[in-house]
Amino acid sequence: MLLQLTPTALPEVLIVEPKVFGDARGFFTESWNEARFNEALGQDIHFVQDNHSRSTRGVLRGLHYQLDPHPQGKLVRCVAGAVFDVAVDMRASSPRFGQWAGVELSAGNHRQLWIPPGFAHGFVVLSETADFLYKTSGRYAPECEGSVRWDDPRIGIAWPLDGLAPQLSAKDLAAPLLQDAKTFA
Repeated sequence: MLLQLTPTALPEVLIVEPKVFGDARGFFTESWNEARFNEALGQDIHFVQDNHSRSTRGVLRGLHYQLDPHPQGKLVRCVAGAVFDVAVDMRASSPRFGQWAGVELSAGNHRQLWIPPGFAHGFVVLSETADFLYKTSGRYAPECEGSVRWDDPRIGIAWPLDGLAPQLSAKDLAAPLLQDAKTFA
């Protein structure tokens, strides 16, 4: 099998593990194949945008999402360094509304995370620096942006900050609590 999908605590959010072929020279992996991904997922996902960010230890980005009519699914991975990656269910009608799942993604473990529309996404950098790549299934639409506070006590994410104060953008510092955030139906 060239691609393995494993559900997280939020069953729709999936750990994606491509087969890695390694030897003394290094490794090779097929990081993206639309046909294999869609077959494994049982859906027809098309990505329209690739993004790349570089951040330093303690930078926390999120929690972000896009609402209708331009929701985004994201396939995320860390190609240098390590991050703790988080998804939060933002679907008000879901029995898991406000619950979260977190996974370490790193250059060493080659894991990816599929975060479908309806979920907020964020990560904190665990290594000195991290290069983070993500594909989105919808275009960036600022009029549809949503965010929720990274430290909302109702969500209760156990960020592995090891005593560090996270570095946040002004936008993330101003994000609303879950009770005041825009949600999906």
